[in-house]
Amino acid sequence: MTAPTSPQPGPRPPRLLFLTLPLLIGVFYNAISLLTLPFSGPTLTDLMARLDEQASTSGLPPIGLSADQLQWVLWLSFAITAILILWLYFTRRAVLEGRSWGRVSAIVIGVFSLLIFPIGTVLGIVMLIGAFDKQVVAYTRH
Repeated sequence: MTAPTSPQPGPRPPRLLFLTLPLLIGVFYNAISLLTLPFSGPTLTDLMARLDEQASTSGLPPIGLSADQLQWVLWLSFAITAILILWLYFTRRAVLEGRSWGRVSAIVIGVFSLLIFPIGTVLGIVMLIGAFDKQVVAYTRH
């Protein structure tokens, strides 16, 4: 048995690429970030030691993170990045299938991307242009 497929909403509009390409870039960028995360523990430990040295010479209180706290931060970063990758992937898939929730999710991602200066801002603007295109709106009515 095969799973039922949703009917295709019609030919894909040209500006649909304005949504799908930034989402794909986000998936790959965050996947690379996720792959490098396990190797950032020693770097963060060294950075924390340097910050503690600077804090002691300047009279500021030291930044105290134990090894367990640092491990929790890394695991939390891992989980958040994995969830973000899944959100980007399923949003892109929904947009390509012509689902309306995918377009709304892409708008939310585009607005959040505006805060990531400078590349995220450009990708967010491109996504918002694509999301509000008349043909894309008509394509994602399902």
